Amino acid sequence: MSETSINGVCEAGFEAVAEAFARNFTHEQDVGASFSLFQGGRKVVDLWGGYADAARTRLWQSDTLVNVWSTTKGIMALCVARLNDQGLLANDRPVADYWPEFAAHGKGGVTVAQLFSHQAGVCGTSRQLTEAQLLDTDFMSETLAAEAPHWPVGSRSGYHALSIGPLGDGLFRRVTGKTVGQYFRDEIAAPLDVDFHLGLPESEDHRVADILHDDHPEFGGAENLNEFQRLAQVSLPAHSGLANLRAWRAQGMPSAAGQGNARSIATIYSALATDRRISGVELISEKALEAATSVQIENEDLVLLFPIAWGVGFALNKSMGAYGPNPSAFGHHGWGGSFGFADPEKQLGVAYAMNMMREPTDGPDPRFMGLVQAVYACV
Repeated sequence: MSETSINGVCEAGFEAVAEAFARNFTHEQDVGASFSLFQGGRKVVDLWGGYADAARTRLWQSDTLVNVWSTTKGIMALCVARLNDQGLLANDRPVADYWPEFAAHGKGGVTVAQLFSHQAGVCGTSRQLTEAQLLDTDFMSETLAAEAPHWPVGSRSGYHALSIGPLGDGLFRRVTGKTVGQYFRDEIAAPLDVDFHLGLPESEDHRVADILHDDHPEFGGAENLNEFQRLAQVSLPAHSGLANLRAWRAQGMPSAAGQGNARSIATIYSALATDRRISGVELISEKALEAATSVQIENEDLVLLFPIAWGVGFALNKSMGAYGPNPSAFGHHGWGGSFGFADPEKQLGVAYAMNMMREPTDGPDPRFMGLVQAVYACV
């Protein structure tokens, strides 16, 4: 379809999507990427192309995996909803009911829904942590549970960019005895053959694309961050190179370390946009999905600095309008460009995963916008 080794399938009527995908290589700096679109539960576009490394010696394959940063949070949101279905977790109960230590410094009333809608005030730590500490799941969970909230709980959302992952792991371990990643693997990924990983075995490293970066200042430059952004992105030492570390892939932080591709992400969102089933197996009930996608708070986020409505872990399209024209769409996108979302109105599951991270310098990522616009031009 273009000079950049693009492969896959694109059904008739969706040529504009394939053209937008190809344009990302010719005009928008993509090196390697995958894109997948399901409509009414049927895969209609599944494309991959380019290279998995900076030297452009390793072709992106059908099963290539890549770190998708915060697109991972949508997978965690699904796991939270499934725990609700199983009667193991309740969105309206305090986190401290399951994890008593979390009640420290006035957090005893923070509900599960408030935690996963970024209202708990624990977007970072009041002291600078090291990379080794960030990669220690137990240390991170315990440190964040002991942290005092940085704004009045429930008054505003402040995106817990990295911290929601260790907090999720801490809660899941106390409820299930497993991390979020272990729970997802056992409940969904392994039995339903979903090729997404939160805690990647070393034996799969050969399939992982290197994360590349466009060399613009990360997060727009530390000197330009407000106090809440510093907590979320500096006190917890986030940098793009983390994704290429074996320790990062192995730990599988469920806020940012998911390894997957567009097909695996779109498969999940396609299920959530239709009958909530993969291969005939129900992921979550209609009631649990409705609860997970109900508005918990709608405001200008203290960290993201744009208007957003949060569900219980899902970003809702109601305020953003990023996931097409339908307000009922929901999902999550990730640092650098990846995204995945469901549009129940049009019964779409959509995802894009790439290895060239771009920092926003003059508006939304044109790769994201071009693909989404092409999808809706076709449907």
